[in-house]
Amino acid sequence: MTQTGLDQIRHDTPRELAGKRVGILCHAPSVASDYTHIITIFRQKSDCTLASVFGPQHGLYGQTQDNMIEWSSSVHPLFGFPVHSLYGEHRKPTPEMLAGLDAFVVDLQDVGARLYTYIWTVKLCMEACAEAGIPVWILDRPNPVGLIQFDGPVLKEDYFTFVGGASIPLCHRMTLGEMALWIKEKHSINCSLNILWMKNWRRQSLFDQTGLPWILPSPNMPTLSTAIVYPGMVLAEALNMSEGRGTTVPFELSGAPYINSEKLKINLDGRKISGCVFRVHNFIPTFNKYAGQVCNGIQIHVTDPSVFLPVLTAYEVFSAVIETSPPGSLKFNDPPYEYEYRLMPFDILSGDSNMRSALTKGVPARIERERWKGEIEQFEYEFRQLSAYPE
Repeated sequence: MTQTGLDQIRHDTPRELAGKRVGILCHAPSVASDYTHIITIFRQKSDCTLASVFGPQHGLYGQTQDNMIEWSSSVHPLFGFPVHSLYGEHRKPTPEMLAGLDAFVVDLQDVGARLYTYIWTVKLCMEACAEAGIPVWILDRPNPVGLIQFDGPVLKEDYFTFVGGASIPLCHRMTLGEMALWIKEKHSINCSLNILWMKNWRRQSLFDQTGLPWILPSPNMPTLSTAIVYPGMVLAEALNMSEGRGTTVPFELSGAPYINSEKLKINLDGRKISGCVFRVHNFIPTFNKYAGQVCNGIQIHVTDPSVFLPVLTAYEVFSAVIETSPPGSLKFNDPPYEYEYRLMPFDILSGDSNMRSALTKGVPARIERERWKGEIEQFEYEFRQLSAYPE
């Protein structure tokens, strides 16, 4: 079984934390292999003091559903210490929040997609801790889709937002600890960074091979199957088609009232996309886009994750929707998206404006992917210099 950073620190507190007042950034999946939450674990420690807790998007225990739905700071109902929201009035810890802390511990479950906001909350925390002179400790966890190969454009600096703050591909294969190290080195964040690396984890694996419990990292990430397709199909959040929110299988399902699902499936089958099959599946979302309306669409079933490319597959899906729907049906949503009021949502998710332009012009997926290839090769070369885990 894989041992996370939390599993290791549970019974063996690093001497650097002994006698210290600790703040913890965590959420619902911040549990040990026996489901014990990090708050309980640190409350039981006699050699350091849990002084405050910080929570990212979706809240401390996963209570907020969607983008730009904020939650408020409070006091822990049982233990009485402050619970600071980093997805509300503040997304970066204030000096007042950090006052009195000797160390800042991070235990978050990422999902391997650049636009998942947790790592960008960590980046802001690293900046704040550098300013306050507080050391940061990352308790590392698996990238649940480490097996999935690098895929998608590398984010350009002009498109940095809260859904992307470093030049990495959409599907990046890094753990949270590796991403924190990348951010520190590439963005010159002068914080004291300590990472408790995992034991018994290999990158060429999926989460169900770790022996660890799957706890929803966010409300619309119910299963590993969702996480596998998410780095690509999340781009549908920036389109006028449903990404399956309001169903039990978000991101695996996608559709819209204007889509002809039978024609869409035939078109997709003809593209011979590796590692997956498509099945006609219409649905009625209970909330979000097209709530209460019939969406004609498809479900993606990943049959071979080792060759499945989520971003390329999503591009093929959007291209097929354009080809099989009435002209002008598929549209790109306007801002705002995740507190960005100027740039197009699709651009900040994909990495720049090129993918949107390619879809509009009908550029075949294989040609669009060639554009990413050189960017990914350069990223992979640099990534290998700091990789902490074997393949």
